[in-house]
Amino acid sequence: MQTVFSIGVDALAYGMVLFVISIGLSVTMGLMRVVNLAHGAFAMIGGYIASYAARDLGLAYAVAVMLAVFGTILIAIPVERLLYRRVYGQPELTQVLMTIGITFCVIGIANYVFGPTLKTIPTPESLRAPVSLGFRTVSAHRLFVIACGAAVALGLWYFIERTAFGVKLRASVDNAAMAAALGVKTEVVYAVSFAVAVGLAAFGGVVGAELLPIEPYYALRYMVTFLVVVSVGGAGSIPGALAACLLLGAIDVTARYLVPDFGNFFFYLAVILVVCVFPRGLMGRAQ
Repeated sequence: MQTVFSIGVDALAYGMVLFVISIGLSVTMGLMRVVNLAHGAFAMIGGYIASYAARDLGLAYAVAVMLAVFGTILIAIPVERLLYRRVYGQPELTQVLMTIGITFCVIGIANYVFGPTLKTIPTPESLRAPVSLGFRTVSAHRLFVIACGAAVALGLWYFIERTAFGVKLRASVDNAAMAAALGVKTEVVYAVSFAVAVGLAAFGGVVGAELLPIEPYYALRYMVTFLVVVSVGGAGSIPGALAACLLLGAIDVTARYLVPDFGNFFFYLAVILVVCVFPRGLMGRAQ
C-alpha cells in the first residue's frame, strides 16, 4: 500500500511538472500555429537563471523563481520579434528548422557561460521537510508542484476563455486579417501569448528541477517528451494537455517503479496507442 501511495504522489507531481512546462507549447502550437521545438530551451534558460540566482547570488527561492520567469521573458521578447515573427504562417518545416537552430544556440551559449555541469536550485527548508497527512508523510515539494500545476491550469483556462484578451487571441487565430480589420493588434496579441508561454516554460523548469534536472542538454533531452504530451492531449486544449500529462506521468512513473529495465518503453507505447485511437489527441479539435 505504501508503494502504491508513493507511486501515486510521484506520478501526480511528475504529471503536473510536464503540464506546467508543456502547456505553453500547446498554446503556441494549437492557438498560434507555431511548431516551437525551442520551447524546452526556454525552460532550460529559466532553470539556469534560477540556479545562478539562488546558488551563486544567495537569493531566496521565491525571488529566484520570479527572476527566472521575467528574465526568460525578457530574453524571449526580442527573439520573438526578430525571429519568430518571420515564420508565423510559414510551412511547419520552416518553423521546425528555425526552432531547432535556436535550441542548439541556447545550449551552446548556456554551456559557454555557465559551464557543462548539472545545475541545482536550492529549495527552502519548508519545501524540503515532509508533510504529514495523518496516515502517510509526503514531500512538501511534491505538494508544492501539484499545487502549482493546478493553479496554472485554472489560471490559464480563465485567461484564454474568460478574458477580453482571450477573445482577441482566438479571433486572431481564426482569422488574423479580419481581427486586424476590427482593430485587434494581432502582433501584440501574438507577442503577449508567446511571452506567457515562455514564462510558463521557465516556471515549470524551475519548480520541476527536482524531477527534470537542469543539465547542459536539457532542451534536447526533453524536447520530444514535451512535443509528445501536446500531441497526445491535443494542441491548444488545456484540459487535454492536463489529461495527457497525468496519464503519461502515471504510466511512466509506475513503469519506472515496477519495471525500471524497460526505460521509456511503456511511456511511448501508451503514446502510440492513444494517437492511434485519437489522431488529433485526447481533446484535440479539427483545424
